[in-house]
Amino acid sequence: MGLENGINFGSTQGTILSSRRLGFQGLNQQLCQAYETLQLLQLQLGQEVIESSVFYLSLGKDDYINFLHPDSSGARHRFSKEVFTQILVNQMIRVVKDLYNANVKKIICMGIGPLGCVWESSRDNDSHHPSHTSSNSGAGGGWQDCMEDVNDLVLEYNALLSERLLDLNFEFPDAQIIFCDVYQAMMDIISFPRRYGFENVNRSCCGSGRYGGMVGCQAIEMACDEPLTHVWWDFNNPTQAVHSLLAESAWSCKPLDICRPISIE
Repeated sequence: MGLENGINFGSTQGTILSSRRLGFQGLNQQLCQAYETLQLLQLQLGQEVIESSVFYLSLGKDDYINFLHPDSSGARHRFSKEVFTQILVNQMIRVVKDLYNANVKKIICMGIGPLGCVWESSRDNDSHHPSHTSSNSGAGGGWQDCMEDVNDLVLEYNALLSERLLDLNFEFPDAQIIFCDVYQAMMDIISFPRRYGFENVNRSCCGSGRYGGMVGCQAIEMACDEPLTHVWWDFNNPTQAVHSLLAESAWSCKPLDICRPISIE
């Protein structure tokens, strides 16, 4: 049936919490699809295939974008930033526990990247600060205009999720639950781009407006000529080259040691 080779339940705009915004798919929707597939796999291939499979969860970015958006559905008015972070982490831990109870033993949870470094120009068209403000010298310390309050939110989420997942490893000793710190990896790439083969940190490859950070990539014809040299694809997402580097680092912890307590490999 082909499912034993892997399946993706994610969506372009996936959230931990249910969202009223058009085009967003909540984690619960994805889980319903996953559980149906797990039952099918167990019937046709047995429980062993589930226990040996790797489940990869990468969510949270769009939750914060929705929360910080001026036209948010009201979550920002109902919850403080600290409470909102707790809710997100609690939901992720609930999901990991539910997957474990469904005989899933290998789970990877990705942290959120430096959202404050892309939010500055994408939040409105009147911003006078670019989203990416590093020099291209390859030296560290060039990024001074990332919104610290937004990045502090991300750091709090990553730290709390990492701590709670570590606790689950002790609670479920027969499971392997991994947290991968995308934030620190991205900040290292941003601060030392030439170390990893990148030249352009200031401007997104596909977008328009100031630094390509005001309007997203609406057509492939808008894309730059050399995307492999750019850190950012649009105002919200790294390029494929950066994703490949992050994937390799998550797999083997080289060149960036980002996963704990062990690599995915």
